[in-house]
Amino acid sequence: MKVTSLGLPGLLLVETRVFGDKRGFFMERFNQEEFSRLGLPDTFVQDNHSRSAPGIVRGLHFQTDPAQGKLVGVVRGAIWDVAVDLREDSPTFGQHATMELTGESGRFFWIPAGFAHGFCVLGDEPADLLYKTTALYNPKTEGGIHWADPELGIPWPLRSPVLSARDEGLQSFAEYRKRPAVWKT
Repeated sequence: MKVTSLGLPGLLLVETRVFGDKRGFFMERFNQEEFSRLGLPDTFVQDNHSRSAPGIVRGLHFQTDPAQGKLVGVVRGAIWDVAVDLREDSPTFGQHATMELTGESGRFFWIPAGFAHGFCVLGDEPADLLYKTTALYNPKTEGGIHWADPELGIPWPLRSPVLSARDEGLQSFAEYRKRPAVWKT
């Protein structure tokens, strides 16, 4: 397993070994001992499975109480994954990192608490994401920032995506800065 910093404090690319041949492939998605040895979180409390159709954008979402870290990976299809640093005291506040994740890549995105997360589906087939979280879902403390906020300057590869009504109505980054989140663990 290989771990690479993505330039924003705490945000990491986790790459597992993929063993493949003409029959298919095998990869170890999580190994508590290995994660601990590499300094990654090794205790997760919830596993989520999300399926999205082509052309979908989800996000940018976050949860404050309890704040959630997420280990995001794809098991089918491809996504453009995005994390935005919302920690007001961070030197990279308001900056983002992006990466492509696919079902065969063996790549995972570690997104610590204090970041907003979003993604769009690439290609012509649905994408299935599996992600582990460090805190249970609490709908009362979830929030978000509009995916296309010009101040964030995220280079989304879709021009006219399909959005939920909730995601379409998310606040701007300027609105967020007026009332930044208080992250509770």
